Amino acid sequence: MKACPFLLNYGAHGVCSYAVPLNNLNEHTKNMDIYLSSAYLPPVQYFTKLYGDNRIFVEQYDSYMKQTYRTRCMIDSPNGVLALTVPVEKFDTAKCLMKDVRISDHDKWRHNHWQALVSSYYTSPFFEYYQDDFRPFYEKKWEFLMDFNEALCAKCCELIDMAPRMARTEAYKTDFGRDELDLRSSIHPKKDFASDADFCPKEYYQVFSQKHGFLPNLSIVDLLFNMGPESLIVLRDSISRHD
Repeated sequence: MKACPFLLNYGAHGVCSYAVPLNNLNEHTKNMDIYLSSAYLPPVQYFTKLYGDNRIFVEQYDSYMKQTYRTRCMIDSPNGVLALTVPVEKFDTAKCLMKDVRISDHDKWRHNHWQALVSSYYTSPFFEYYQDDFRPFYEKKWEFLMDFNEALCAKCCELIDMAPRMARTEAYKTDFGRDELDLRSSIHPKKDFASDADFCPKEYYQVFSQKHGFLPNLSIVDLLFNMGPESLIVLRDSISRHD
């Protein structure tokens, strides 16, 4: 009898999870170093790049850009897709490196973001299991955007049961080798994810699907709150295979 590739675990909160083998699904990205931008609760597309055993480098020496996933995440609200944006302090210079961007604490954004998550997902199957993992991020005052994004990403990986090899860049690169993949500006809220040949979003249950239909490529928290331990399987099935 062929062994089942998905072994059952009981991880955080006693929720049953699947031990999915995180081998690379695409030969052309195998053993490549992948470069990504920092992102606030990034979309499913972003997390498919963390699936596998590639080394991941998160850019910290790029110039900060507005209206990107660096400060924005997209969730499914009762009224449709809702963008949540982290406010940042004004710069003293025309440009600011991502590693130096400071979070502004005006407009009670932390309270507003948390309330938006609660009102959107409190009826989802797994919000009650994960809310205590996310609430502290909105109770603590964070100074640097990079630190905040990094900590949230690490928490999401932990809950999904992923352990990607991630590090910050040590310098800004403009030239990349054949074993390197630059996706720093490819995953963007204003770019059609359909242009990513390696990403084909797998449909999954969403709280408001009867009202809005399936909304692809929302924030990773949409997947987590709706699918819980099966999030890893959805990520796997959202990666296009190139045989």
